[in-house]
Amino acid sequence: MRGLTLIPPNTNIRFIDRRMIFLWASALFIAASVILFAFRGLNYGIDFTGGILIEVRVPGGADLGRMRGQLSALGLGEVGLQEFGAPDDVLVRVQRQKGGEEAQQRAIDAVKTVLGPNVDYRRTEFVGPKVSRELFWSGVTAVGFALLAILVYIWFRFEYQFGICAVIALAHDVLSTIGVFSMIGFEFNLSTVAAILTIAGYSINDTVVVFDRVRENLRKFKTMPLAELLNKSVNDTLSRTLMTSLTTLLALFSLYFLGGEVIRGFSFAMIWGVLVGTYSSVCIAVPLLLYMGIHKRPSERAEGAKGAEANAEDPPQVP
Repeated sequence: MRGLTLIPPNTNIRFIDRRMIFLWASALFIAASVILFAFRGLNYGIDFTGGILIEVRVPGGADLGRMRGQLSALGLGEVGLQEFGAPDDVLVRVQRQKGGEEAQQRAIDAVKTVLGPNVDYRRTEFVGPKVSRELFWSGVTAVGFALLAILVYIWFRFEYQFGICAVIALAHDVLSTIGVFSMIGFEFNLSTVAAILTIAGYSINDTVVVFDRVRENLRKFKTMPLAELLNKSVNDTLSRTLMTSLTTLLALFSLYFLGGEVIRGFSFAMIWGVLVGTYSSVCIAVPLLLYMGIHKRPSERAEGAKGAEANAEDPPQVP
């Protein structure tokens, strides 16, 4: 009994022949993302802009929709609510108010007035601009170190040419995600940074699978033109790539539509990341190998040279 087959075994889609379309389209998209980020910026969340954090316990469970409507009517700017550990524990986030500590205290008093006296206020904190800046740069550093670690891993796993192509594809994924968030105005917070790091891990997993098939085919088909070999490698792994992406998207779409407002931004970032990560693994990372000089592996050249020397040293045998 045969299982589900998304891609027929003898599929030969000419990805490499269309590489200039993919590369130019990605370059234009990245340029647009950089321009959007430079002129429009991101809708930073409280984690990066600072604000007020209030943890409350609501007897009998919290009606987040009603509480969100009441707090939004106060005109305090961005207000976020999140269940915290249990259905009756709620984390309230209010953006930092203009002014000093007195402005923050007035906002806290307004929130407490709306929520009423029956609520147990377990914790009240203010995230200042210094802490928010530290969180921002910690997020940037985490992404940077992740890309560097991936470069080193691919370098040792394959060769440095593969590592450079993988990091370029990952940078494409990260920048395009930032561009999309800048364009649609979704909140960019620490959970989005976590999504970007998850995207990097997912994308590099896809890329390593294809690269491993490229390395295998380089050893197997030593006379095959490189463009044809790369195209064969992509088609060989295409069914696995699509199956993994589709099953992941099924779970992510469920989170996006059913998971509520709290994780919607994270879910959207992951959905976009899976789509663009699959695209970059197939259409960016592999075609770039054409320009990295991997026509012949050094180990194979060395083995060929040793074999030629051994043949030259062997004296001719007389029958």
